[in-house]
Amino acid sequence: MESPKGSLARLLEVMIAEIGYVETPDNITKYGKAFRADGKPWCGSFQNWCEKQAGVKVVNTVWTPGGEILYKEANKLHKTPKAGDVGFMNFSGGKKPEHVARVIEVNKDTVKTIEGNTSDKNQANGGMVMVKDRHISLFVSFGRPDFVEFSGDLPKLQTPKKKEKTKK
Repeated sequence: MESPKGSLARLLEVMIAEIGYVETPDNITKYGKAFRADGKPWCGSFQNWCEKQAGVKVVNTVWTPGGEILYKEANKLHKTPKAGDVGFMNFSGGKKPEHVARVIEVNKDTVKTIEGNTSDKNQANGGMVMVKDRHISLFVSFGRPDFVEFSGDLPKLQTPKKKEKTKK
């Protein structure tokens, strides 16, 4: 049974189903295609595609720095993470975001995320949807979307089968 459209629970259901999806080389994905950004880094397109599928109001993060600006303009940018937030990261210690991920769990020094266009070898342009444990120091800010209220349990992470590559 699906959770209510627009809820964090529904968004996580959509995202969990995408874990394991692998791009066709050179950043070709269904996520980029949906947002006219095929062939470009797709971490933000993945976030927006999942939000749209789940009925969550989309703040455009296709261009990651622009997404952070939009959250700031809407007064929805935070320094402390919460489950459901969009986490903006910089891997070189700078302040401008280079990569975006969805926060699914907050721990003492780490944040568990679901993110697109990452891998174990290339953090910000790796070609796959994965669950990652990220050190809190990598995040420059967190955007907080509006979700429909939901009082049930959030879906549990499971390791789904690997997704097929997209076709050109």
